[in-house]
Amino acid sequence: MELTELCFAGAARQAHAVRSGEVSARDLVAEHLGRIERVEPQLNAFRLVFAEKAMAEAERADERAAAGEDLPLLGVPIAVKEDIAIEGLPTTKGTNAARTRQPADSVIVRRLREAGAVIIGRTRMPELGLWPHTESGWAA
Repeated sequence: MELTELCFAGAARQAHAVRSGEVSARDLVAEHLGRIERVEPQLNAFRLVFAEKAMAEAERADERAAAGEDLPLLGVPIAVKEDIAIEGLPTTKGTNAARTRQPADSVIVRRLREAGAVIIGRTRMPELGLWPHTESGWAA
């Protein structure tokens, strides 16, 4: 399967591809980040992209896979909505009013990391979750 096609294949297929050695986590994450870089100016879907950190995590995922670790999402790139706590960042909920940095990851982020997922960024949401659409008033 071509790498671009794999980006649309879903987390389970991507995890299988990394586990089987069909693709490295590094290549998979790099492809996702490249796609974000190309289309983000038009979509404005991400509040933050963790490119450097994600690539470092992908390299660690490849090392873990080579060492025999078999986690369900090892090396799979995942984006997290901005209403979910990520350690060290404010949980903005679509607004620029939030300033308090979170002391720890939320349970879901912690479980994703424990499963081997690579958090590649934080996606936007409607301000405070008030609207039935995903356009944010805080567009970059």
